[in-house]
Amino acid sequence: MTKRMKTARGSGNVFRDLGFREPEARNLALRSEIMIRIEEFVERSGLTQARAATRLGLTQPRLNALLKGKIDQFSLDALVNAATRAGLHVDLLVTAPKRVSERTAASA
Repeated sequence: MTKRMKTARGSGNVFRDLGFREPEARNLALRSEIMIRIEEFVERSGLTQARAATRLGLTQPRLNALLKGKIDQFSLDALVNAATRAGLHVDLLVTAPKRVSERTAASA
């Protein structure tokens, strides 16, 4: 007998799906995205961790923490600064929150 597995559609933000409140989930998603881009930069650069850390304005142990995904150790501001030093362009879009009726309709 084959069991059917229940699936649920995600919200588009894994942190929200894990139970984080909306503001923190958005912040974590932004930090995660920048950390991934910095990791890609380090991999593509061919630099040693020590040299990459210097380029990013970090210490080598701090870069190591970033590469290990220790998201709780990095503020959004620190990550934006490191990404900029890597030559990455970071954009931030600020919008008004959806009205309650729009949120209700979107979740239905």
